Amino acid sequence: MGFVCAIVEALLVVVVIILFGLISAIIFEAYRRRDNHAHIEAPAIFEDPSSLKQVPCPSVTDPAEKYISLIIPAFNEEHRLPGALDETLNYLQQRAAKDKSFTYEVLIIDDGSSDGTKRVAFDFVRKYTVDNVRIILLGRNHGKGEAIRKGMLHSRGELLLMLDADGATKVTDLEKLESQIHAVGRKEYNHGDSVTVDSTFRISDIPIAAFGSRAHLEEKALATRKWYRNFLMKGFHLVVILTAGPGIRDTQCGFKMFTRAAARKLFTNIRLKRWCFDVELVYLCKRFGIPIIEISVNWSEIPGSKVNPLSIPNMLWELALMSVGYRTGMWKVRT
Repeated sequence: MGFVCAIVEALLVVVVIILFGLISAIIFEAYRRRDNHAHIEAPAIFEDPSSLKQVPCPSVTDPAEKYISLIIPAFNEEHRLPGALDETLNYLQQRAAKDKSFTYEVLIIDDGSSDGTKRVAFDFVRKYTVDNVRIILLGRNHGKGEAIRKGMLHSRGELLLMLDADGATKVTDLEKLESQIHAVGRKEYNHGDSVTVDSTFRISDIPIAAFGSRAHLEEKALATRKWYRNFLMKGFHLVVILTAGPGIRDTQCGFKMFTRAAARKLFTNIRLKRWCFDVELVYLCKRFGIPIIEISVNWSEIPGSKVNPLSIPNMLWELALMSVGYRTGMWKVRT
């Protein structure tokens, strides 16, 4: 009996030590990220492959020069990127041909790819010119959140859309997010009177976020996914609610649009670099009082997904960092 008690006591000591070490690591890392300048600050330069000249990047704090910017993070997307870019640029060109006021840019953020992603992306720059398609090279892999942050901070659009390189969401669905942002923007600008139109109204000046959502597909997904994936998904949703609060059914859809004013507030503060940056965006929107519109979008599973069960520990780690960072006041929010 005494031997068993000794083993139990030893195990309890080990558990306490592990928990203490984990909590200490979370607090240390949260403190280390108290200044969001710890993000990778690769030189803000675009390269024009046709002339080999370097084009300085704009800043999100500058006035908008385009109507819309599309930010596409890419990590080893040599095979999926061409199809998604062809579809995206065909849509943008057709719309620009019909509406001369519709100007656009596509920013591809190469997040340290080791395959031919850079080559594929530069082929599109040559075809569509550096004014319409631009590439930022991060040098090594930092995470999807960091790649999107970098693109957002150096975009020229009044509206800024993040979308995945696999083309899982149809680019035409951006019109759903766009129309809702304009509707909410007019109400915000005119204090609820959506009929009055003021010539000084600029959608870029009003902080609004629109999140694409796959929540309407959840019932079908629950029926087709294995039980343990559903269990993990439900558990993750619960942790998200505890961390960022309720209100958004699908935080992880990679199809989100922001006005320039919203992007300026959000992406100069965001600290998480990988999968859970979406949850931090929800938290920051609530912190700033930025309206979030959740809109159903068409979505399809594309082979080659980089999300796997091994990502879950990293997600939980980031959520723990976020919770400790903001709740203790270590992570200051710049207005």
